[in-house]
Amino acid sequence: MTLYVLALLIGVTAGLRAMTAPAAVAWGAHLGWIPLAGTPLAWLGGNLATWIFTALAAVELVTDKLPFTPSRKVPPQFGARIVASGFSGAAIGMAGGSWIVGAVLGVVGAVIGALGGAELRARLASAFKRDTPAALIEDVIALGGAYLIVSMVS
Repeated sequence: MTLYVLALLIGVTAGLRAMTAPAAVAWGAHLGWIPLAGTPLAWLGGNLATWIFTALAAVELVTDKLPFTPSRKVPPQFGARIVASGFSGAAIGMAGGSWIVGAVLGVVGAVIGALGGAELRARLASAFKRDTPAALIEDVIALGGAYLIVSMVS
């Protein structure tokens, strides 16, 4: 049951920052927190995957603050969150032998995270009269949450 909650929550993380979830899952596998050895996703814990996902997450953290970055609710951005969350949720679910349930819960979490995160950020930006502080708070929530989630899998 706990893995299912974690799969849902990694999806919420992907809804906030699409590439943070797969980067966190890759680090979790790399550090042995997410047991993927002997599964089709064992490659996720390798050096190459870990660093590629980390680089993509870092780029996303920067580009998210640019004025021309599209809304997370437009189809390409929303779709990226769905794919990233399904993949990340599947990896967590695979650790418990149920990758399909993990993937589905990850996708549900992405919808919650994308829509709820957009609303939260809009309210914070309104309160701060600027978007950057709101975006930085969202970054901290996504990064801190992702760390807590993957550290709890094993």
